[in-house]
Amino acid sequence: MSLDDRWFTEIHAAEGSAFSLKIKAKLHEEQTPFQKIEIYDTETYGKLMIIDGCTMVSTYDNFLYHEMMSHPVLFSHPNPKRVVIIGGGDCGTLREVLKHPGIESAVQVDIDERVTRLSEQYFPELCESNDDPRATLMFDDGIKYVKDLEPGSVDVVIVDSTDPVGPAEGLFSRPFFEDVHRALAPNGLVVQQSESPLYHTDRIIKPMHDMMRAAGFLDVMTITFPQPLYPSGWWSATLACKDMPVMFAREEQAEELPFPTEYYNAAVHRAACASPNFMLKKLMG
Repeated sequence: MSLDDRWFTEIHAAEGSAFSLKIKAKLHEEQTPFQKIEIYDTETYGKLMIIDGCTMVSTYDNFLYHEMMSHPVLFSHPNPKRVVIIGGGDCGTLREVLKHPGIESAVQVDIDERVTRLSEQYFPELCESNDDPRATLMFDDGIKYVKDLEPGSVDVVIVDSTDPVGPAEGLFSRPFFEDVHRALAPNGLVVQQSESPLYHTDRIIKPMHDMMRAAGFLDVMTITFPQPLYPSGWWSATLACKDMPVMFAREEQAEELPFPTEYYNAAVHRAACASPNFMLKKLMG
């Protein structure tokens, strides 16, 4: 990370690249028991949250990530009712999940309550569903929470985590995926953010596919989408189904969305499922 009076820059040294935003002011900084959180006001991206020096969420482009972490997996399930979100402390994914009228319960489990409280202050539009009676906000260890779930008690698990370091490292492991598999009901699906396909197919996406299959998942698929704030500007989420192929189960309903979105629609969903050749070669190698 580099910061002067005008620019915040996240440097990706291993890839020889960086991403910068012009800053108007620093609004907040604190060290929680888990991580360092900073909030900035930017010239063009609105509010910006930084955790441990890495860009997390901005007012301007967060809809890309939150919609693609939520709607593809929910429209891939034939009848999702019970959702668990691991991480997701900014509450944007929770907001998108609760746009689906069929959802009966959505439990969000983030280890750091300060992420949510700062989001309520600086990103209130992301938190507009926090008081929905279907929502439960918990501040606890998501790995332990999933381990303690009753077998077959959840339809969809969304792992909206930070990078696979620090508190999130255990979320990218076979034991965690085994616990998710056990907690899922028949037709159950998990989706996890899986970093940049351009930078991380070898280091993260391919190992994630292998670990998910080794944990018992029948089918695994990675979708891709733009995300300017994150390394390379191109991001991914990896879906796995417990006992059937990953498919666009409710395509007709997605064609006539019953709620507003900024990015997601049925055509985007179909396109996101198409992997470029370099990814296919690495995933099949």
